[in-house]
Amino acid sequence: MISVNDLRPGTTFQLDGSIFVCLEFSHSKQGRGQANVKIKSKDLRTGAITVKTFTGGEKVEKAMIDKVTMDFLYNAGDNIVLMDSETFEQIEIPTANVQWEMNFLKEGQKVTVRKFNSEVLDIELPANVSLKVTSSPDAVKGNTAQAAQKKVIVETGFEVETPLFIKEGEIILISTETGKYVGRA
Repeated sequence: MISVNDLRPGTTFQLDGSIFVCLEFSHSKQGRGQANVKIKSKDLRTGAITVKTFTGGEKVEKAMIDKVTMDFLYNAGDNIVLMDSETFEQIEIPTANVQWEMNFLKEGQKVTVRKFNSEVLDIELPANVSLKVTSSPDAVKGNTAQAAQKKVIVETGFEVETPLFIKEGEIILISTETGKYVGRA
């Protein structure tokens, strides 16, 4: 058991039969009352993000998550296929569980698979990924009153706003958490 006061971003825990990872954590104490701990967490089975409030001192069960590095092979429609590069074991994960991550996955890319008691939960991507721009409209002259942006499409089909100087064929960095342009690779 782990106290909710010890939960930090990235910590995994079990509650009501579900497995959660803590995304954000805030601790507040007002006046004479008990301290409250507010946690923004993601259910690793369903992908749902919820905000939970606990009173200070409550305990939750720690979830021991195994992380395995695997290669993304291909998208098979309803599932994505991943392979362990050491044992060559292949696993499939339903595409519905990794909708957001699909925007940043390209064949051959290394990902971290989270497992709980041999049950595959989801995949974890690096903070930033580098993707090639496949479609980029030309900048419009005079469109620079503020920090001008344009929408480009990268090799995975994801659309992202970038500065006007980004051209087709360039490799750019995109944040996998926010889906925003970070810089050139």
